[in-house]
Amino acid sequence: MAAKKKRKAPQLSPIQVRHLRGLGHTLKPLAMLGREGITASQIAAVEEVLDAHELVKVKIQENFPDDRKEGSAALAKECRAALVQVIGRICLLYRPNKDLPADRRVVHLPGK
Repeated sequence: MAAKKKRKAPQLSPIQVRHLRGLGHTLKPLAMLGREGITASQIAAVEEVLDAHELVKVKIQENFPDDRKEGSAALAKECRAALVQVIGRICLLYRPNKDLPADRRVVHLPGK
């Protein structure tokens, strides 16, 4: 199995964040964090979903042991993704994947 490429978390401008928040509004959560907290298997699962979709909602269960905002930031850091938004118990993560076909990529506005 080939080693994964190390990626840096993308730096997003306020315009890009606003656009991604709008795109994320209609998404359903594709990953969940529960009572175990952030584990290696959870990180692997979220990274797999990010590779397939680029923009992902993650549901934070009631029994999550840490603060939801701190947990969301830690998950984003571990997955090398940008934390776009935390609302209630849902966080929105974005990580571009240049290997996806153009029709499956998230297009965001350039700018500052």
